[in-house]
Amino acid sequence: MRILLTNDDGFSSPGLLSLKKALEKDHDLWVIAPDGERSGTSHRITLRGPVMRGRVDERVFSCSGTPADCVIIGANGALPGKPELVISGINIGPNIGTDVVYSGTAAAARQGALMGIPSVALSLDSFKEPFHFDALSRFAADNLETFVRLWRPDHFININAPNLAVYRGVEITRPSRRLYHDRIDEYRAPDGRSYFFIHGFRVETVKESGSDWDAVSRGMVSISPVVLQPVPRKDDAHYREERFVLA
Repeated sequence: MRILLTNDDGFSSPGLLSLKKALEKDHDLWVIAPDGERSGTSHRITLRGPVMRGRVDERVFSCSGTPADCVIIGANGALPGKPELVISGINIGPNIGTDVVYSGTAAAARQGALMGIPSVALSLDSFKEPFHFDALSRFAADNLETFVRLWRPDHFININAPNLAVYRGVEITRPSRRLYHDRIDEYRAPDGRSYFFIHGFRVETVKESGSDWDAVSRGMVSISPVVLQPVPRKDDAHYREERFVLA
């Protein structure tokens, strides 16, 4: 299977290298990943100016753009054929629930799915060593055919795993709701201008049975199909009842 591997932590990230090692023996694996960390870039793409691609190894390329740029380049001619699967990760830290709005790792998988390619995002629920990347890499390698079979064009597959060497099981989940209690530090420069530094201070997760957070917190691998196209729900009824003013 021809696989495009990318991430938002950069081409030398240990999570990506673990996946590469697990997949390259049995698959036509290619890496196009950012030349540095792109965490929190969400689904930004480069619309003005060039995106530079550099060769790191025979099948490994760095990219000056975003994770979504990497997929666009890889799927539109930078590889010797369109990828049959896009894998993004393994991300250092979880991409649980509403994290996928901000995540460059999730955006790469979303971009692949938007281009009609089965796409998977993989994240590990830890920011501190030791990282058990190899366990998640083995899980991904052992289940690639299943991911491709289950995938549909309306979603990408978001997988989060606890930082364990052995998992307790697998659960199909729905994304949780995350509340971000960020803070800012202000620096006033001698020229009178203010500079603000944003810090991710504390994240609160709504504890709900069946969610990705719930599964990972119990030592399970969480698999969430994340839809690409937001659709109206029943709670838009009060909008439909409103009378809007037209000039």
